[in-house]
Amino acid sequence: MQKAYILAALLLGASAQGQAERPTAVQARAERYIIESEHQWAESVATNDAFVVKRILAEDFVWVLDGKVLNKAQAVQFAKEGPGDFVSNHPDYVNVRFFGPDTAVAQGSETWTKKSPARRGRFVWTDTWIRRNGKWQIVAAEDDVIPIGH
Repeated sequence: MQKAYILAALLLGASAQGQAERPTAVQARAERYIIESEHQWAESVATNDAFVVKRILAEDFVWVLDGKVLNKAQAVQFAKEGPGDFVSNHPDYVNVRFFGPDTAVAQGSETWTKKSPARRGRFVWTDTWIRRNGKWQIVAAEDDVIPIGH
């Protein structure tokens, strides 16, 4: 009888260990999705791809962009209007931290180039991601514009 208890305890321990690994795999997939989405949003600044913005922003999204406050509709319209004088915008890095199974904060920067007048700069930003109904989306973002030369 004692052997049965030991065997049951070992099986439960192995089962719990396997379950502990699942959130890590789920989290790794979520992190890859968030980083890929952040890269797509950055690149869309110079290509006016509004689809990526529609996909990754939650309906109740709030964006503080260099002192202005925008909602999702305004952010999508901003993306649709096109790159303006942006020639390029590329991510420098994206760091993601998780706070429980359904909340993540992504922080990073992007380097951009504008053509008229020719100048370069960086966006330094923080995005708050929430998983709702199995879908990761940004609910809040703050971007600061930092010129780095002409």
